[in-house]
Amino acid sequence: MPDISAQVAAEVCELTRVQPYVLRSWEAEFPDLGVAKNAGSPRVYRRVDVEQVLRIKHLLLVEGLTLAGARRRLEEQTAPVAADAPIFDELIGRNARERLTAVKRGLQSILELLRPASDVGEFRLAPPASRSTSRVRAMPAARAKPSRGKPVVVRRRSR
Repeated sequence: MPDISAQVAAEVCELTRVQPYVLRSWEAEFPDLGVAKNAGSPRVYRRVDVEQVLRIKHLLLVEGLTLAGARRRLEEQTAPVAADAPIFDELIGRNARERLTAVKRGLQSILELLRPASDVGEFRLAPPASRSTSRVRAMPAARAKPSRGKPVVVRRRSR
């Protein structure tokens, strides 16, 4: 197995000879399979996770255990976290920091757009108009029947 601290799902599938859909289902079945899931970034596996995938594969395919049996066996054989865990956590933290910086820059640009052209005034909401002026009554348009040469006079009804 290559000495790489973090690998993406495609590399893990290639190393362990497991289909991607099987790997995803094992992620749901085995909560100890420590996959770093970040929004917008690929699933990243540590060396410990790759070794656990190989153990799961062995338990299911060679020993013939069920998913529940393999889960129990793995709980009995809990191994300590590998020494590359700080490197992995630092990698995830750096990605989160970069995303937060990008969001902060975006919010600052929105503030620049909302800032008034001159710093003299402020943006304020106008008070609501009084009830009498804001109430406008719409009158439907009068429909005239087609005439046969006679002028049509349309009168509006008075209130």
